[in-house]
Amino acid sequence: MSTLKRINPESLAAPIGFSHAVATEGGKLIFLAGQTALNKEGVIVGNGIVEQFEKALSNLLTALSEAGGNPSNLTKLSIFSVDPENYRANAREIGKVWQRLVGKDYPAMTLVGVTRLWDIEALVEIEGFAVL
Repeated sequence: MSTLKRINPESLAAPIGFSHAVATEGGKLIFLAGQTALNKEGVIVGNGIVEQFEKALSNLLTALSEAGGNPSNLTKLSIFSVDPENYRANAREIGKVWQRLVGKDYPAMTLVGVTRLWDIEALVEIEGFAVL
């Protein structure tokens, strides 16, 4: 079991909803494949960015749990959005989903705007790393 140290230098802008860096020693590294709002039948669910974010994050957390981890083990997430402006406009609601599913531990995070995802109906995809 490793300990994660979340690092937020005072010389950088205060992070909102992420950590500038996460450090760890030892532990088992888990690579989490990109997850979209696919249900078990392989169909994208959720009409908007908030609903799809919730399903994608839930799918990622399910994979993490099967690997023996929990949300506090997340160290890095990359979030891919087909409409970053829409993502930002819904950031408050997305943040509420995050706090309900994960809590107040924030990994290092990046939001990347993309032209489309594998499933054309997908609005968001989340991939990441965790250390157990």
